[in-house]
Amino acid sequence: MQNRVQENYTISGYFVFFLIGVSQAAANIFNFQSLILVEAGQDAWISIILMGLSLHLIIWMVYKMLGNPAKDVIDLHRTIFGKFIGNAVSLLLVGYFFLMALFYFRVYIEIIQVWVFPNFETWALAGFLICIIYYVVSGGFRVVAGFSFFYIALIPFLFLLYFPIRQGNIHHLLPLLNHSFLDLLKGSRSSSFIFFGLEALLIYFPFLKLPEKNVKWAHFALLFTTFKYTAIIIVTLMYFSQGLLKHTLWPTLAMSKIIELSFIARFEYLYVFMWLLVIIPTVCIPIWCCTRIMKRVASLKPGVSLPITLAALFIVALTFNERMEIDVLEKFIHELGFYFIFAYIPLLFIITSVALRSKCDVVK
Repeated sequence: MQNRVQENYTISGYFVFFLIGVSQAAANIFNFQSLILVEAGQDAWISIILMGLSLHLIIWMVYKMLGNPAKDVIDLHRTIFGKFIGNAVSLLLVGYFFLMALFYFRVYIEIIQVWVFPNFETWALAGFLICIIYYVVSGGFRVVAGFSFFYIALIPFLFLLYFPIRQGNIHHLLPLLNHSFLDLLKGSRSSSFIFFGLEALLIYFPFLKLPEKNVKWAHFALLFTTFKYTAIIIVTLMYFSQGLLKHTLWPTLAMSKIIELSFIARFEYLYVFMWLLVIIPTVCIPIWCCTRIMKRVASLKPGVSLPITLAALFIVALTFNERMEIDVLEKFIHELGFYFIFAYIPLLFIITSVALRSKCDVVK
């Protein structure tokens, strides 16, 4: 079992709201609508609500597994599988979190190149972002958590939905419940990627002060994410026809183009650059998870593992040059994340529960 994390390295429980919330924002907010529309049509907002509600059970499982006393998933692996196999399984998580960071990292670079700087070289943008990520992650988990506080900058942007609502047509949402429950479930599965990020809780759980008493903040974060995406997709469905929405790559940015203010002509530029405050912690959290796992499993200090991880991130990101290649990565990440959350975590919960119950029976 790991040594208890020193109190000066821990964070208050309410920071979970920002850590989970910012991870579930990412670049997904720009293009999730058209993916869910394929399965659930105008009832896509119902699919998002169903997915959001189901994830409260996943959060409950995570807190149940890792609490009393606080530990991380690496300890669970060692307890269940033994030290050697447990460490091997834990190292696989390095690949998972690295791919998540790569996806968010590369997609944001693509958005900047398409919407703002079409002629900007990928290596230059990637290098600039890598420097920021290194600065944040090298400061430790408390700095990463503090940077996630910029998630609050998202709230004012929700009020900007007023502009597309004015030009929307509520009849686009009708008829309600026009899809079967199976279609709604398929839509929920398609929407699962917008909720990725809570799985990092498996790694940073020991850094939370009194996690059992602050579990409410994790549920609040999930509730706010569910509300946020439900509101955005309802407005999107009102603004676009379904035929047009299916062929719109970034609907949220497309809607922001209609916003006209006296002091700014292209509001979507502000939208993209302000999102840097969200993307940076979204990438920093999985990168920190990678360095944390390597430190716990391979005794590799973050001062060594972090530059290696970021160098790999930079090199791999440059290999994705075409939209089709990024699209393949996106589909793979969607499948990987879905099975990680809805297969791996429940399976680990069941195995842990059985193992602990067996241990208690032996003691008795």
